[in-house]
Amino acid sequence: MSGKSVPDATLKLETVSKRFGPITAVDGIDLAIERGEFFTLLGPSGSGKTTLLRIIAGLEPPDTGRVLIAGRDVTELPPYGRNIGMVFQNFLLFPHKTVAENIVFPLRMQRVDRSKRDERLRWIIKLMHLDGLEGRYPNELSGGQQQRVALARGLIAEPELLLLDEPLANLDRELRSEMEVEIRRYQKELQIPFIYVTHNQEEALTMSDRIAVMRNGRFEQIGAKVEIYTNPASAFVASFVGHANRLEGKLVELNGKVGRMEWQGRTILVPSPGNVASGARVQLSIKYEDLEIAPAGVNGTVLQGRNQLPGKLRDIIFKGQTANYIVTVAEGVEIVASATPRALSLKPEEAVVVHWPAASGACFPA
Repeated sequence: MSGKSVPDATLKLETVSKRFGPITAVDGIDLAIERGEFFTLLGPSGSGKTTLLRIIAGLEPPDTGRVLIAGRDVTELPPYGRNIGMVFQNFLLFPHKTVAENIVFPLRMQRVDRSKRDERLRWIIKLMHLDGLEGRYPNELSGGQQQRVALARGLIAEPELLLLDEPLANLDRELRSEMEVEIRRYQKELQIPFIYVTHNQEEALTMSDRIAVMRNGRFEQIGAKVEIYTNPASAFVASFVGHANRLEGKLVELNGKVGRMEWQGRTILVPSPGNVASGARVQLSIKYEDLEIAPAGVNGTVLQGRNQLPGKLRDIIFKGQTANYIVTVAEGVEIVASATPRALSLKPEEAVVVHWPAASGACFPA
């Protein structure tokens, strides 16, 4: 799958591939990223996302294809000749240099005169809320402050784009959530394309404009984050982005946009799985939050026209504003519904009904 065609894109990849012995890490990738776009490469370990970022950075040469930045072919250029910024997972700050010295290091390497360096330093210090920390050393900073210093160093030279390789992986959950908002704010203010690598779907959904879900060196799907989440193009994307239940059965009837799947002796209405013939095995993927749960014996008119699975509530996992309700719906089969606990007064071992509209979820060949 290729990225959208953008004639004046800041970054273009043309049929980029990379192999390591018998392993194809990146397999014929085409991509175009516009100025001002926050673009995330999302995928599990080994999907090829970091290798692709290293190719863009000039840290890894592609076996085939071209890398163009601002219309210039940089495929053969080293990192320092590409006018890009980089932020890594471990920050890579110089321990013997102060905050100010770490930040201006790229400008010193470019032999920018001191007055210009000082001007840019004042600007980036203010932007990153690092005022008063200029003379400190990295070991005197908190994790969030170190992260902002690394971002400042990546941005001070006014790069064409900024590459970020899992930069929040080593932060605690609260600080990570705070930095997600901050990084998004910096990007929107500067209007520099950010290309962000992560395996964390929450980070991707929080910050991105567009997401490319990677698997086995290829793009499974590229699109706006809402599209990726609500309209997955494959069973892999449906399972990897968001929390989803999966039910597998036989497609017994297909009528327009709705089909009927036979599962555990029951018939479930499913969205059309596309070019799949009746009688084929299919898999329904449905997000936790698309399911609703009610006590057994609830007024039938409430459930009219909806898929219904009776079961027994096994457990409730409290998550703050929401809770996950784990329901046993068949021998050895559990599904999870996410709901607001204040709206329900259910207890474990209680008989319940899990229900949802036929249009919810996504259906794919099994």
